[in-house]
Amino acid sequence: MSTIQPLLQDRDRLRARLKEVPAEPGCYLMRDGEDRILYIGKSKVLRNRVRSYFQSGSGHGHSPRIALMVRQVCEIEFIVTDSEAEALALESNLIKNHQPHFNVLLKDDKKYPYLCITWSEAYPRIFITRKRRFRSPLDRFYGPYVDVGLLRRTLGLVKRVFPLRQRPLPLHKDRTCLNFDIGRCPGVCQEKISSDDYHRTLRQVAMVFQGRNEELLQLLQDQMERYAERLDFESAAKVRDQLQGIDTLTADQKMSIGDSSVSRDVLALAADERVAAVQLFQMRAGKLVGRLGFTADAIGMPAAEEGAGGELPPSPERAAVLGRVLQTVVEEHYSQVEPVEIPPELLLQVPLPQQALIEEWLSELRGRKVKLAVPQRSQKADLIELVQRNATYELERARRASEQNLLATEDLAQLLELPTPPRRIEGYDISHIQGSDAVASQVVFIDGLPAKQHYRKYKIQSSSIRAGHSDDFMAMAEIMRRRFRRWAQAKAEGADLRELRRSAGSALHTGGLNDWPDVVMIDGGKGQLSAVMEALRELNLDEDLVVCSLAKQREEVFIPGAKEPLESEPEQLGVQLLRRLRDEAHRFAVSFHRQQRGERMKRSRLSDIPGLGPKRIKELLAHFRSIDAIQLASVETLAAAPGMGPGLARVVWEYFHPQELEAHAELENEPSLELAG
Repeated sequence: MSTIQPLLQDRDRLRARLKEVPAEPGCYLMRDGEDRILYIGKSKVLRNRVRSYFQSGSGHGHSPRIALMVRQVCEIEFIVTDSEAEALALESNLIKNHQPHFNVLLKDDKKYPYLCITWSEAYPRIFITRKRRFRSPLDRFYGPYVDVGLLRRTLGLVKRVFPLRQRPLPLHKDRTCLNFDIGRCPGVCQEKISSDDYHRTLRQVAMVFQGRNEELLQLLQDQMERYAERLDFESAAKVRDQLQGIDTLTADQKMSIGDSSVSRDVLALAADERVAAVQLFQMRAGKLVGRLGFTADAIGMPAAEEGAGGELPPSPERAAVLGRVLQTVVEEHYSQVEPVEIPPELLLQVPLPQQALIEEWLSELRGRKVKLAVPQRSQKADLIELVQRNATYELERARRASEQNLLATEDLAQLLELPTPPRRIEGYDISHIQGSDAVASQVVFIDGLPAKQHYRKYKIQSSSIRAGHSDDFMAMAEIMRRRFRRWAQAKAEGADLRELRRSAGSALHTGGLNDWPDVVMIDGGKGQLSAVMEALRELNLDEDLVVCSLAKQREEVFIPGAKEPLESEPEQLGVQLLRRLRDEAHRFAVSFHRQQRGERMKRSRLSDIPGLGPKRIKELLAHFRSIDAIQLASVETLAAAPGMGPGLARVVWEYFHPQELEAHAELENEPSLELAG
């Protein structure tokens, strides 16, 4: 546990630290006693902004969220910049990298998909994904797209119009597949197209998802005319087909406005006291080409006022909070797009707190003037109202899901006789095949929703659990000892578990002792539960943790010390929540087990090759990504891999191609025919 006191409890150190903060533009980072970043902000005058947090000594005038943060600040770090615009860009990068708990962050709830183009590869792939993970700074994600069906139809049409790479790995090692013959693929597997030419084609495809359809149409039209002038009518016909495909794509637009000369993005949001739903409509040349959706924290948002005709215009306090949320969306979204994707105009529902600064920043990113406007009348105001209505529908959907989760946690609290609804619930499961590759999973639900950043995987370490000998009870007891040994050590050293549990509930950080669960759920019956409780008794935590188990056969809930299951119905909300937790723990454990088994099988197959040790096997798999790719590689390709040489490459190739070796040997052994003299 940290020995550094919060600054509010050490007034001398606080005054000294505040004197060190310069009166210049820049960013400031608030850190806690364990050196974790709590909050990142920017200011035109750092000294004034940082001091404002500690006025009156208790965060007076701040929202409960910021007041809680101020009470935990133990250190302040600052970075000076030349201008406020530079501070804005720096703040965006720092928040993206560190994800501070107390910043208003856009949530990644896997609801909306992205389109990814792997520009870092020689022959980039293009695909739809819900996981926004950057393997390289060159890769690009477009979205998130609200209309999933439209995104899939668009990508399908694009793949019919433009010849693109269709498979992650070649189907044949020495020839192209049917996709090349019908014109769907340019022959990437056999390098029938150069990397530069393929990148050129994919840049045209990217223009579709950047909303630059009119620019693409003009580009293709010019290209077709050049082919025709050179009498290359076959190439001109291919470009003509592409033009017709793009026309089909842009013809079925759901909405258009009269002013077709201006491209703009329209942003509006709807919010309650906890969450804000933001919608971004992309209008290009008067047509709606994309709709993106975001959700963000809105804790402390003043309630909307209702009048006779519906919701009244927002109060100044509510408009200010809405503006801060909207500015967060603008900063995070446009910091991740290419300059050509930034339109010349943004229409906003409410003014941004630093609208002039954001306008200057976007203009600098785009390289041309960007205008931010809050329309109050005419067609633009109607457009804002339409986007806001869409945001309201998304907020209602999120609110219904939140209410259902709240009811489920309240029902679970009644079922387990808890004083308050549980916030953090952990579920555990074991997966193996007759003891081989035994693993365990820990999944976490917070407020009834999966919190995948807190998921954990375990490899069972007990030597008595091996292939041919399984023991789920021993495996589950081992996981409990490993999971809670830090808490047991803290209790043995005299720490107050109540205080530690309170801080865990307020911060929910990983690391340290901030991960105490309100409920632990074990997949299994009384046997697994007894083994877990025995392990917790060894740790002296059996009286502190709330533990239950869920049996699969009848969906019965067991608690320690009870011979019979609790009186419950399989379809009641609390039991349904435990079932979702159990199913997620099972899915996570099985997927990890399959991964471990697959890696073992890969390595065991390669370990049969003479001269390949564990280090070279690991390097080969890291280089080729799969056994199939190694098998399809030529001797020259294998020899170019890390740790390989011509001799060892020949050994590996011969291992995977015994039939070709036999055929070659038969040819050599055939008797030669002598000509008659």
